[in-house]
Amino acid sequence: MGSAFEIVCEIEPPTRPDIRHVRHQIGVLAPVAHAFLIPDNHIGRATVSSIAVAHEVAAMGGRSIACLNSRDRNLLGFQRDMLTAAAYGVSEFLFVHGDKPTVGDRTGELTVRTMIAEAHAMAERPGFTRPRIGVAAALRRVPAWKREADFVFAQMSFDVDALLRWRDETALEQPVYAGVLVLASAGMARRLSATIPDIDIPADLIDRVAADPRAGVAAACAQVDALRESGAFTGVHLVPVSRYREVALALEH
Repeated sequence: MGSAFEIVCEIEPPTRPDIRHVRHQIGVLAPVAHAFLIPDNHIGRATVSSIAVAHEVAAMGGRSIACLNSRDRNLLGFQRDMLTAAAYGVSEFLFVHGDKPTVGDRTGELTVRTMIAEAHAMAERPGFTRPRIGVAAALRRVPAWKREADFVFAQMSFDVDALLRWRDETALEQPVYAGVLVLASAGMARRLSATIPDIDIPADLIDRVAADPRAGVAAACAQVDALRESGAFTGVHLVPVSRYREVALALEH
């Protein structure tokens, strides 16, 4: 898996035609991030294209991973996005199913598996290079086709022991990144618990965050340290949300 423990920071993509906030996040997190994950129509809301933001990350000297979801695309739309990515030099992707949309329905035409197959087929065309493609995995048995991905992002969890057990049981050979989420508020924790049943947030952590919002940053950074010390993961997929300034400062120290 290599000796360097990587921190892949997820940034908040803009929902307005203004990328100054993206640039600020990149600048603040650059000293501690090895790469940046760019979400795609985050939590079912329309955002600036992840490919365009990934290109912006590269322009600022960073490494980017552009997320593409199957929810919002038909085959032609996906081919357009891969063509655009090739033109911009974006070559690392995380393919996901996508959160439930806030407006409208899923297209239903593509799956993560068919997106991977199509991306590999397009890579055989003149002018394309083979992309590096990752997938997301829940903390349970990983299907055989996901084991062929270039890297795996494990589901967000607040339980280091559960992550380590899953890592040991799955025995994945490619790089694996554990999901670490910063709780910005007790309200955020309650919303996550209500909408994502697979995420078990400890009640004592919610209480600590309610008393002091900085507790969410401290807990996430402690989790990053524990996962680094375990040696079980290539790195972490860290979601700092609105606390990215505090996270950057804490990780630098």
